[in-house]
Amino acid sequence: MQKRLTVIVILLLSVMGAAAQDTPYVLKDTIIRRHSFFPLPVAGYSQEKGLEIGAAMLYSFYTDNKHPDPLTRNSTINLIPSITTKKQWKIDLKTDIWTHANLWHFKSNLRYHDYPIYFYGIGDTTHKADQSLLNNKRYKLQLEGERRIGGHFYAGASLLYQHDTYDSKDSKGIYPGLALVDKSGGYYTFIGLTGIYDNRDNQNYTTHGSWARLNVAYAPDIFSTRALWKIEAQGKHFIPISRKSTLALNINYSTVQGSQIPFYLLSEMGNDLLMRGYYAGRYRDQNYLAFQAEYRYFWDPKIPINIWFVHMQPKFALVAFGGTGSVFNNHNFDFGSFKPNYGIGGRWFYDESARLTIRMDYGWGEKRPGEPRQSGLYLSLAEAF
Repeated sequence: MQKRLTVIVILLLSVMGAAAQDTPYVLKDTIIRRHSFFPLPVAGYSQEKGLEIGAAMLYSFYTDNKHPDPLTRNSTINLIPSITTKKQWKIDLKTDIWTHANLWHFKSNLRYHDYPIYFYGIGDTTHKADQSLLNNKRYKLQLEGERRIGGHFYAGASLLYQHDTYDSKDSKGIYPGLALVDKSGGYYTFIGLTGIYDNRDNQNYTTHGSWARLNVAYAPDIFSTRALWKIEAQGKHFIPISRKSTLALNINYSTVQGSQIPFYLLSEMGNDLLMRGYYAGRYRDQNYLAFQAEYRYFWDPKIPINIWFVHMQPKFALVAFGGTGSVFNNHNFDFGSFKPNYGIGGRWFYDESARLTIRMDYGWGEKRPGEPRQSGLYLSLAEAF
């Protein structure tokens, strides 16, 4: 982990001055709107993938430059390709588009990966000793669109198509002998309706306001391996403590319902956004509920830095976070089974006008008997929530 962190820090320093920004657009002499592009090279090593080399590239822009509105949020296109020395690769393309005065909001995610994953079984008491290494190919297309229907309320629809294939790389662990629905994979098309409340001051680095989202989606068997329901409910609330500090609160709930649910569509705990410190999918089940809080402190050291021909006065944020969460089926919900999560992190504002940041976090989780404490390092563009 120390070698991986050193590589990441060196790469980060090498691109701190690489953000290309065009001429600022000044609106009423007070609002500055920029188009920006930031490439972030990332390298890491893990036993199942070998050496992984890739990049995270984010382009930020505004859709209404011809007739600008000071309330219009910036839109982004995020491309993340990577390849490993074991001939595995992925490409992930995400867009987040806001139209004039935020009347319409569109999101999309196009993803393909041919990557190995660790599978530990189902439930909230899985063991590291049971891990199986699986080959996973995934094709994913996700589309969302909402329109403001009044005040801070939005309503819209969603579409998710996902096709997975799985097979065991070896005969070790729990996977070969476990009876699983769609053990070798399947395909699902979820069609959903979405309702959103959003009065945040900024969607990238929020200092006050609230955001809530409810999505109810159905996968009909005519377009899927079998019929399923999926419900997602999320809430965020941001409380300004002082001019430079904010307390951010987050709650997430997801559930998948059906007579037979494939293991790869079960709700998973752990990723770079929620319950940081847990391997994604270490715990998975029919339902998932998690809470997290994050303290954010804005820091402006007012120290100019010269890197090659680039002159900057960087601004940062320091964070501390903690939370709890668990997965469970429809019959065994118990607050006593919730697991801890805590950590620290830092942010660098590479595009201050849009409050876009590079995020580095280190999170810790549960220590199960006979196992090391679960933990993880995360480096990405934009906030966790």
